[in-house]
Amino acid sequence: MASKNFHQLRVSDIIKTTDDCSVISLEVPESLRSAFQYKQGQYLTFEQEINGEKVRRSYSLCSSPCDNEWKVGVKKVEDGRFSSYANELLKIGDTLNVMPPDGRFFVEIEPDKERQYVAFAAGSGITPIISIIKTHLLSEPKSSFKLFYINKTVASIILKEELESLKNTFMDRLEIFYFLTKQRRTIDFLNGRLDTGKLEVIFDNICSLDKTDHFFSCGPEPMIMMISEYLKDKGVDKKKIHFELFAAAGAGRKKKSKAHKKLEGKSCLVTILEGDKSFAFEMAQGSNNILDEALNNNADLPFACKGGVCATCKAKVMEGEVEMDVHYGLEDDEVENGYVLTCQSIPVSDKITVNFDI
Repeated sequence: MASKNFHQLRVSDIIKTTDDCSVISLEVPESLRSAFQYKQGQYLTFEQEINGEKVRRSYSLCSSPCDNEWKVGVKKVEDGRFSSYANELLKIGDTLNVMPPDGRFFVEIEPDKERQYVAFAAGSGITPIISIIKTHLLSEPKSSFKLFYINKTVASIILKEELESLKNTFMDRLEIFYFLTKQRRTIDFLNGRLDTGKLEVIFDNICSLDKTDHFFSCGPEPMIMMISEYLKDKGVDKKKIHFELFAAAGAGRKKKSKAHKKLEGKSCLVTILEGDKSFAFEMAQGSNNILDEALNNNADLPFACKGGVCATCKAKVMEGEVEMDVHYGLEDDEVENGYVLTCQSIPVSDKITVNFDI
């Protein structure tokens, strides 16, 4: 049985875009079309029973809402239970348990605006980026995009045919630069990973920092943080900087700090408000995060990445105090207003009340 908020969707097509990545198309019935409407750059969360265990993972939609399609790209990763299942066992006609779209990796479409966008992607980070690019180019006829895309080899470039088709369709508004880390190109600039030196070349010769309206990046944390810090150091307004991190389940948690060790032996009464209901349980202060303890107490709460990235488990602290390890999925004003990611929130007071409904 699927958890709350999940719906069973039929797999209508599976296409191998590289040897280790499949694009999965989902059939959304008319009765669910409204619930599954999405913005470019958003993701779907899947829950599947694999070898007797429920596995929950999130994958970005690589389709555009303009096409009225629901497609996700799933790249197989080492020891990845869901990604291995999706690439090796999943068949057309099978059903998957899917939560409606979520995520804030987008800016609103403004059809009359003439905007310039710059995007950076690495590997499967192209999946939300291609959705963003296609949607803006289709919906903002005066806007343009420049994409800088990093892969190991030409053969490992995910969605290359789709990217080339977009480039041919919008040849005067889309430029793509492929960087390879394990295959040599004749142009040295296109060899290896991005670094600040290459960013200097990009923004001195290819793009203008001042004329770019929004910057998007998706990939591993070191690349994303390097790009974001570079842009902020150059004076770019952080409201123009948008990123989506790769996150493995459970990533982002740090070891117990000395401050937490001082809380050993103390307990916390946690009250969860969700779906117009409440339940409570006790847990040790300074130890585990609220979400995992709630799940251990048979709660059925919304979550996806457990890495502090997606914000699916966002709630507001109504009483008490927590410490968050990371909170990439929250805006600064949300943190100031008491919102937390429960997958990263560790109780440091005697009582905690968190509200998932606000």
